[in-house]
Amino acid sequence: MTETNTWLITGANRGIGLELARQLLTVPTNIVVATCRNPNGATELRALKDAAQGTLHIAPIDVSSEGSIKNSVSIVQEALGEGGIDILYNNAAINEEDDVPSNAKPEVFLRTIQVNVVGPMLLYQAYLPLLEKGKKMVVNMSSGLASIGLNHGGKCTSYSISKTALNMLTYKMTKERPDFTAIVLDPGWVKTEMGGEGAQLEPEYSVSHIIKLITSLKNEDSGKFFTYAGNIIPW
Repeated sequence: MTETNTWLITGANRGIGLELARQLLTVPTNIVVATCRNPNGATELRALKDAAQGTLHIAPIDVSSEGSIKNSVSIVQEALGEGGIDILYNNAAINEEDDVPSNAKPEVFLRTIQVNVVGPMLLYQAYLPLLEKGKKMVVNMSSGLASIGLNHGGKCTSYSISKTALNMLTYKMTKERPDFTAIVLDPGWVKTEMGGEGAQLEPEYSVSHIIKLITSLKNEDSGKFFTYAGNIIPW
């Protein structure tokens, strides 16, 4: 019998978030809460309802806004009824510029930190009561650029720093709540709006491996930095 899982995905209107929702909805027992800033304009996401075998709920969340995050909880609670959330998948992120330390703009840096680090932290805080009712799993979307050990040079400074900070946030989650399973995940270089057409991986390929990894996680995996294929990345 297939296990029932309830997922909350941010940034589900395009790219990896959209593909994750699409693949999850091919399984009848999956419940997907797909969120984005403007659901009315998310035509591809809304179109998933037509072919969905699983259950799809769509809710508005602007991860850059604390008010939006807090206001979304009652909407999601109403959609789920007595159910909780098993997996919080913090996917929404920005990478505005390929900057280096000598030309990084403070406003870009701060905006990147707000979306890529503060947003996932606030989502975790706001949805903690619903996560307590589920399988207590948090997946924070990171990047190989967050790894100091891999040494990617000076490129994408603001984005890289934000993702390294997200890694530490995830580590701190695991120390505060050892009963939770929280990981950071590098999806690979994927052909999305952020990754560009020159990227190596199709979204379908990356996401299929991501789902396989997440659904096989155990609590002892908490606090680890994984590739989409399940390999460990150095911090």
